[in-house]
Amino acid sequence: MPGKAAKIQLTEKQQQILEEIHRSSTSEKRLVERAGMILMAFGGMLNQTIAANLGRERKQVGLWRQRWRESFDALVAIECRETRAELRRAIEDVLSDAPRSGCSGTFTAEQVTQILAVACEPPEQSGRPIDRWTHRELADEVVCRGIVPSISESQVGRYLAQAELQPHRSKYWLNTKEKDPAVFQQQVECVCQTYLEAPRLYFQENTHTVCVDEMPGIQALERIAQTIPMQPGQPTRIEYEYQRHGTLCLIGNWDVVLGQMIAPTIRETRTEEDFAWHVQHTIETDEEAGWVFVVDNLNIHCSETLVRYVARLEGIDESTLGKKGKSGILKSTATRQAFLSDTRHRIRFVFLPKHTSWLNQIEIVFGIVGRRAVRRGNFPSVEALKQRLLDFIDYFNRTFARPFRWTYTGRPITAETVKRPTTWKEDWASCKPNSETLALVA
Repeated sequence: MPGKAAKIQLTEKQQQILEEIHRSSTSEKRLVERAGMILMAFGGMLNQTIAANLGRERKQVGLWRQRWRESFDALVAIECRETRAELRRAIEDVLSDAPRSGCSGTFTAEQVTQILAVACEPPEQSGRPIDRWTHRELADEVVCRGIVPSISESQVGRYLAQAELQPHRSKYWLNTKEKDPAVFQQQVECVCQTYLEAPRLYFQENTHTVCVDEMPGIQALERIAQTIPMQPGQPTRIEYEYQRHGTLCLIGNWDVVLGQMIAPTIRETRTEEDFAWHVQHTIETDEEAGWVFVVDNLNIHCSETLVRYVARLEGIDESTLGKKGKSGILKSTATRQAFLSDTRHRIRFVFLPKHTSWLNQIEIVFGIVGRRAVRRGNFPSVEALKQRLLDFIDYFNRTFARPFRWTYTGRPITAETVKRPTTWKEDWASCKPNSETLALVA
């Protein structure tokens, strides 16, 4: 006696995607057929009727109904978290066959391991004056070493892809100069705590929290020919050659709570006098409020001029500040930073750890300014560049600027504790012993 058929559930978006696959003239025939099975089953048709309509066995229809039911929770989770394109790929994967075992490999596990080990070596070690491996050169090297008698470039590429090795890619990174991990951790958490406390300080204590930095060397470039607008099949074409008319430096403020750029300063230089004037100009926008400035460790951010200005605002006698390079608060960078970061002051500064500019929210804004207002610009003068920057900041504040949702706390980010459900194929892959497990040797 036949068993009970698996009940089919579909969300509206899943049903739309299945119908698209079923109507598609470019999808694989088996996917079109299986999408039709699920749609007919959702419509209440019996397995026997579906099998007769498609010319298949009833048992085969029941198998795919069962697999869809096993994968439904996973598909719902993907639908909630990912894009529509990701959901379609997941549905196509659920409707596709499990990988076949195939024929036995041409190369042994030991040979594959040695190939991957060579890929992890710098090419200079093999006497090749190149900075990264290509598939062709890697294939040639393993043959020269006698690891394999011959191997194609595409096969090398498949082994690298299976081991998730990408010799053609690289990323720059920077070591922190802080040698004490505990001190570095404390500094990072201090910055993150500043962002966390910003709303309370603003609404309860009338204190602004502002991220400050400079965007120097913005060039006023004038193209020697007109830009050609885009046309069907062709992108916008910008003249390569240009004439320089000078550079400007944008000193920007990002209000963490309001999500606005406030009181920008645009000048040709960024001296300590320029930065001190910028801070003064910013404070004058709300003279009675408290101010917390998040800045990096650039020397002009803890200059003598800035210390003297803050001392006057705090009612401190400047004669007690000492002498730069010799004594008192002005003696060194460390003593000046300690004074400027004093939490008892109405005006105080929070200094980022060295080489952690990514902690400063204004850097995100500068990226937006560069992409949206400067990169494709055509400026006949520095005055035109300055006006474009001011106009864009005003436009940015009025249209799409908003506070950043800062989630980093200064502590290592852990993986999700709640994992999404798995599809039938993911369960199958996790239970099947992997006969091609690859090991990397140091």
